[in-house]
Amino acid sequence: MDDATQQDSCAEQNPETDDAALADQFDMDSGQSALDTETLQSLVDQLEGSVSPLVSSVLEELIATIDHLQTRIADLEADFDRTHDVATTAVGDAAENASRLDDVEAEQAKTHDVAKSAIAKAQQLDADADHQEDAKALPEGVEPSSSPLDFFANCRQQTLKQVFVEQSNRQNTYRAIAVAKRWPEFATERSDGSGVFLTKDDVEDALLAELGRIPHRQTLARVWDTLQELGGTDLVQKTRQVGRRQSQTEILALDMATAQGLLEQRYVGLDLLTGSAGKVTTGGVTPVVTGGGGAIV
Repeated sequence: MDDATQQDSCAEQNPETDDAALADQFDMDSGQSALDTETLQSLVDQLEGSVSPLVSSVLEELIATIDHLQTRIADLEADFDRTHDVATTAVGDAAENASRLDDVEAEQAKTHDVAKSAIAKAQQLDADADHQEDAKALPEGVEPSSSPLDFFANCRQQTLKQVFVEQSNRQNTYRAIAVAKRWPEFATERSDGSGVFLTKDDVEDALLAELGRIPHRQTLARVWDTLQELGGTDLVQKTRQVGRRQSQTEILALDMATAQGLLEQRYVGLDLLTGSAGKVTTGGVTPVVTGGGGAIV
């Protein structure tokens, strides 16, 4: 057989040519990606008599397998869709429940604070008698505090955490003290150097730095209120407006001497909170708080 004859023979046996011819015979598009099983079965039926029974049997078995796999895929896709819907619903329910829990906790905290305030006022009468004696008992050269905020800010931080977080679940009091001590980072200093002030945005930024996450709006509101309670006359609430077109902004202002006094650590090492956790956590005065009109905690 010469080269020309061999080339003709190979061309006749080219699978692609045979597939194209077969597709033309059955009026099919040989480039289509897939056929449904009914179409495949119809093609096998048309081949009956032109192929051996064994080939026909294999083709029918393949068609049955394809049909089974397609059904299985459809079932799996349906299961996936149902699972996705269930998961989406669960996430939505969890978020709603978390929001409701925040509201319940806020209401509980508010009720607790009201009760605590009433207890504090009742205990103040008994505590005031020992107030100045405790202040006089300080070591020579150690100044008494001018407000509860000034007192707590100058105590050992780990002791504050034990008293307010571990023993009495008053995290927002602990956070308020921490925010006040971070005024060099977040407060605005007055142009004449006479003092500093914090806006609610400043307090939110300080809480973000302290907590490592954006604080909940209720946490921000409680810390803001707690700062005012602890600060007494040291911390003055005002409104600030820059320009007629800007809205007024609430601020908490400190004079510079008081602000710097928060960072002196005067009572670190004196353990002034030791043995007085009950008084502190229920709202009694601190051992060395002085000054008239100051807030009592």
